[in-house]
Amino acid sequence: MAKKKTAYFCSSCGCEEPKWFGKCPSCGEWGTCVEEIVDTHTGAIGKASRKSGGVQWSHGGTLGLPGQNERPRRLSEIEAREEQRIDMHDDELNRVLGGGLVPGSMVLLGGDPGIGKSTLVLQTVMNIRDRKVLYCSGEESAYQLKLRATRLSSSPSAVSQSQPSLDASPLDSVFIACETNLDAIFTHVANVEPDILVIDSIQTIATDDLESSAGSVGQVRECAARILKFAKESGTPVILIGHITKEGSLAGPKVLEHIVDTVLQFEGDQHYMYRILRAIKNRFGSTSELGIYEMLGTGLRQVTNPSELLLNSDHKDLSGVAIAAAIEGMRPFLIETQALVSTSVYATAMRSTTGFDQRRLNMLLAVLEKRVGFKLAQKDVFLNIAGGLRVSDPAMDLAVMAAILSSNLDMPLPTLTCMTGEVGLSGEIRPVARLEQRIREAEKLGFERILIPNIALKSIDAKALKIQICPVARVDEAFRLLFK
Repeated sequence: MAKKKTAYFCSSCGCEEPKWFGKCPSCGEWGTCVEEIVDTHTGAIGKASRKSGGVQWSHGGTLGLPGQNERPRRLSEIEAREEQRIDMHDDELNRVLGGGLVPGSMVLLGGDPGIGKSTLVLQTVMNIRDRKVLYCSGEESAYQLKLRATRLSSSPSAVSQSQPSLDASPLDSVFIACETNLDAIFTHVANVEPDILVIDSIQTIATDDLESSAGSVGQVRECAARILKFAKESGTPVILIGHITKEGSLAGPKVLEHIVDTVLQFEGDQHYMYRILRAIKNRFGSTSELGIYEMLGTGLRQVTNPSELLLNSDHKDLSGVAIAAAIEGMRPFLIETQALVSTSVYATAMRSTTGFDQRRLNMLLAVLEKRVGFKLAQKDVFLNIAGGLRVSDPAMDLAVMAAILSSNLDMPLPTLTCMTGEVGLSGEIRPVARLEQRIREAEKLGFERILIPNIALKSIDAKALKIQICPVARVDEAFRLLFK
């Protein structure tokens, strides 16, 4: 096979050079050099390496890959059919994906080093015993993967409750290939004919058509484009594991996130046992869902009821702790909000948050000073969402303000009391979405009283609930109930 011609382009201005350059000779930008394949006949970029390693797929064209030679059709002429999703036998992952893995889709999973990306994927595909999985690893040897798989398969916590009882071993349906060459991977795919393809990771895969090293912008873009063509033509779903940069974004070109169907972020502090799986992009489901896992020595365990794990039952008689009824996606859970207010020793008071938007904290402090009358301009305020969660639900506002005021007065809040409500700039408590679902979650966990927005009282049936409903219209009214 003849060597394809490559050239170097500036991603900023498009200047073409025959050799690599650090500074673009045209626009003067640094670090914008990208290697691309050039068709020697037409001069077009990136058209010479779209044969997927010379392998022809048997189901070509079934999913309507963009760029196929077919006449334009009216939207009414296109037949719509519901895709049968693949059950991942992981309730948390199924929910984040939108109901399962869609055939022919590409899923990109990113996260910090050592957070558990490979463990999550290997543990999941081992539970799918009715389908063949090809796991291509460019980072670990086959022996290392076998040790991890043996540890996971012997752990009851790694097996989903929805996994049916099968006679097949969890190690029989997974094929391992330790390969970094893309053409060799496609050869393995043609021989194994897997139902699911896993590549760990995309930054370690390279093609011989480009001279740049694995992980470069050109290599990641070219390999991802060829894998996308394979996934759409064959209908085989592909799971890519990706690295992230020190800033927290996915490594490689931004086009990698554009061409994949789903981008998942696996996050959490390595010093905590909890891991959060979020959907940043999802063409087949919602991006507001999240899955919660607990990292154990024997693998990842699904957390079906995170409220019980996120609440600390030992906060009695402790100031600065408030319980909020929040919702992330379709899941309600109660979160412990912790605040610490202390006298500032510097001219400018400190404002620090963990798991909460700092700009929103500044707004709530301004409301607390203007509408309630507490002067906090010369005091440091530290806010923490327990469990390592990052919450964006505006219904957390009331609990945040209550925790701050509790710490400032050094008075504990009443036990078995939670609250939910968005706080406006005028000090009013605004209604929140799916209020009854939040109330029932608090009632299920044994709370005796919940503070809710007064305007939303008419939308719920308080007589059917055992928990005491306390409607409040303003923040000062809520504080009189909490600190009487």
